[in-house]
Amino acid sequence: MSEAQNVSAAEDSGSTANLVYILYLVGLVVGITGIVGLIMAYMNRSAAPAWAQSHYTFQIRTFWIGVLGSVIGIALSFILIGFLVLAAVAIWFIIRCVKGMQYVGRREAYPNPESWTW
Repeated sequence: MSEAQNVSAAEDSGSTANLVYILYLVGLVVGITGIVGLIMAYMNRSAAPAWAQSHYTFQIRTFWIGVLGSVIGIALSFILIGFLVLAAVAIWFIIRCVKGMQYVGRREAYPNPESWTW
């Protein structure tokens, strides 16, 4: 692969990583776009430069941890505390996406992509 193709691939993966964050945020309202973002993260992770791979790993974990938290929140909504859990998961999800977008904007790897926090 030529140097021009490497630069282009690095730029594409940065914009794609940012797009996944946007799809996740839109998915809070629309739903299906989060799944599209997850598929994109899985498809692009192996071919991306190292800094972008950290974002795809972070995005995949964000999706699945968010699903886990949502399932727990839905299960607990029958005793009313679940609504608080769902609100906390939504806030957690938004914070992770916004912080990820900030790192993508600076073309930096996410510092701890395997973290459960932000």
